[in-house]
Amino acid sequence: MARKGKQAARPARLDEPTTWRLQHGPIAEPQRIADPETGTPVAVRRAIDTLGQMLANATITPEMHEAGCIFRTQFRLAALDPLRARSLIRLPGSTGDSVTEHQAAARQRVARALAALGGAGSPAGSCVWHVVGCEASVREWAMRQGWGGRPVPTSQAQGMLVAALAVLAAHYGLIRRAASEEEGARAKECRVVE
Repeated sequence: MARKGKQAARPARLDEPTTWRLQHGPIAEPQRIADPETGTPVAVRRAIDTLGQMLANATITPEMHEAGCIFRTQFRLAALDPLRARSLIRLPGSTGDSVTEHQAAARQRVARALAALGGAGSPAGSCVWHVVGCEASVREWAMRQGWGGRPVPTSQAQGMLVAALAVLAAHYGLIRRAASEEEGARAKECRVVE
């Protein structure tokens, strides 16, 4: 029996994200895929990351997005993210701080990318480390990073990220490929006109 003045709670729709989930960032439209274990069709919603949002808003180019994805993959392979799981296989007497050859190679690639951005202490390097590597939001990085004890405005922080992604795209050779394809297309147009 419901009390006066209070409405009975409406059951939540299972096909819609909860209000709690929506307050933590946007989610992509559901994709219907087959469940790997049972094969039954399911609807999957994926969270949209910062790079995905910027690509969808045309703030960055596909080459910049790809450069960010490459950096993030190398960052994960290097095991540089701050949150780690404890090793399930522990040898007695070992420190557990051993780095595999793949991790060492990935760390060298991350270090070269950061050097192209001016180092980890530079604004661009710090932005890419935190926003792309550690997957913090641009706003979180802008409030943490500052010069003279002042936080960076979010619009400037986003501009720093865009510039850093352009440098990364050039570092990984993605912009040259796109530029040479455009030059090839222009050359073909010029030949047709002549």
